[in-house]
Amino acid sequence: MLRIYSVVLEVVEQLQPALRRIEVKDRDLARQLRRCSSSIALNLAEGMYSGGRNRQARYHSALGSARETLGCLEVAVVSSHVNQDGALHDRLDRIVGTLVKLVAK
Repeated sequence: MLRIYSVVLEVVEQLQPALRRIEVKDRDLARQLRRCSSSIALNLAEGMYSGGRNRQARYHSALGSARETLGCLEVAVVSSHVNQDGALHDRLDRIVGTLVKLVAK
């Protein structure tokens, strides 16, 4: 199992309070954030037990979902739905960096 997987699960857990606050003001954005953050974990889990091109495709999808998660949070911040959470942003950056390395292999 990849070590980053536990970090992804922690991020999904840490997103829950922000998701609830965002949902009050923008249900569509909250729904999108919920889907893309879950997709990071699901695609990473699938990729860990796949081989060849399928593995790379799953990791690539997880990377796209991680970037989308960051984008959703940035939109929520500029829309004043939530405050900037530097620690959460740093963890997402770490996930993105790891996934970039996995995709480049």
